[in-house]
Amino acid sequence: MNETTSQNLLIGGGTEQVMLQSRYANRHGLITGATGTGKTVTLQILAEAFSRIGVPVFLSDIKGDVSGMCQSITPHPKIDERLQIIGISDHQPQPYPCIFWDLFGQQGHPIRATISEIGPLLLANLLELNDTQEGVLNIAFKVADEQGLLLLDLADLRTLLNFVAEQRDELSRLYGNVSSASVAAIQRRLLVLEQQGADHFFGEPALKLSDLMRSDLSGRGIINILAADRLMQSPRLYNTLLLWLLSELFEELPEVGDPDKPKLVFFFDEAHLLFDQAPRALLEKVEQVVRLIRSKGVGVYFITQNPLDVPDSVLGQLGNRIQHALRAYTPRDQKAVRAAATTFRQNPDIDTETAITELGVGEALVSTLQDKGVPGMVQRVLIRPPESRIGPATAEERAAAIGRSPVGSQYDDAVDRESAHEILTRRAEQATAQAEAAAAQAAEQKAAQKQEKSRSGSRRQSTWEAFSKTVVRTIGSNLGRQIVRGVLGSISRR
Repeated sequence: MNETTSQNLLIGGGTEQVMLQSRYANRHGLITGATGTGKTVTLQILAEAFSRIGVPVFLSDIKGDVSGMCQSITPHPKIDERLQIIGISDHQPQPYPCIFWDLFGQQGHPIRATISEIGPLLLANLLELNDTQEGVLNIAFKVADEQGLLLLDLADLRTLLNFVAEQRDELSRLYGNVSSASVAAIQRRLLVLEQQGADHFFGEPALKLSDLMRSDLSGRGIINILAADRLMQSPRLYNTLLLWLLSELFEELPEVGDPDKPKLVFFFDEAHLLFDQAPRALLEKVEQVVRLIRSKGVGVYFITQNPLDVPDSVLGQLGNRIQHALRAYTPRDQKAVRAAATTFRQNPDIDTETAITELGVGEALVSTLQDKGVPGMVQRVLIRPPESRIGPATAEERAAAIGRSPVGSQYDDAVDRESAHEILTRRAEQATAQAEAAAAQAAEQKAAQKQEKSRSGSRRQSTWEAFSKTVVRTIGSNLGRQIVRGVLGSISRR
């Protein structure tokens, strides 16, 4: 790659300005710091920087603070002061092109994915299933694949699980034990998930990744903002959504090697929610995606309070580090400070461990990858001011941005096409109708047989009666003749 094609993105400055080279932006990054130290503004200035060079961005808005990026920042003397200290002369207050998304469809375009796209691994984590229940879920997906059943929404999965329970004896012989208890446990988990709003997420039309990778007419990358304030009440659903997006990007995007700038930058806020109590299989999946998605031109930046929140296997792949202040009040805090300090390439002019506890709001220790991918020495810098508004957009401003969104209304209305629920329900109805018809036919046959038996009995009774009457008449006639003869004989003998 020709080094002259890379662009420098200004993060901030102190004794000197600190840049992020765009050709190393897909080597991922980490933004950490205690609450209120400026992580959100750092995320914002990075998103702006990528947008300016034509790179689309996807980020989650945990508290609604990032939505103001669709509006210009209001000039302020403190902003001018910081610009002067850092040495920025081209700061231009301006709005940035934003598309708002919301899983619930209230503060942006709905985001949907099908059950099949999520897959059994992410779904098992979302449902917090044990190994046995996860095995049954995998069998259900196997049955769906074999029978060509589309799994689009929760109704499809519920109906499929009922079908699996009904066929458990046969399926147990093929794939291993399928117990009614495991199926019932999964169904209960699905009910809890639905009450948390997951029914809004599963279905169609599913999100097209191309709609996250747009640019506006001036060539700036679109900043996709996911409203996550309500979504954060269901942390596993939040994690599943973002992991699904990463997995889809990994599977669908072509290999591009090391481009001069990323094709997309993905910010994963509140990353500790992803790694807390995650099963080993899921952690391995995350590690794999983070390691390999770089070659697809996607940069992933984790935002969390404590660097200890990120497993070492993932932390080692994050080449660009921005560390805001940490407070060393407890032994765990002190351990976090030491851990954060040791992850930087040391600068002889800075006591990194001490500096981490002394940083002010909007100040950070920064280390980015330099030429040939070598980590730069850590620098203490003031983060540059953003050009868009710090803080939330009003409801009217958000509505206006949604109204002029380039994706239009294609995701606004859910679509329910024929899938597993409809097919299996129709099969069950047909089976019930056939059983009822067979039962009715059997009843008719039984009634006919009974009627025939009754007629046969009547015929036998009529024959016997006729025979009896004949016999009686014959006996009567003979006896009468004998009496007559007797009487006549007596007369004649006299």
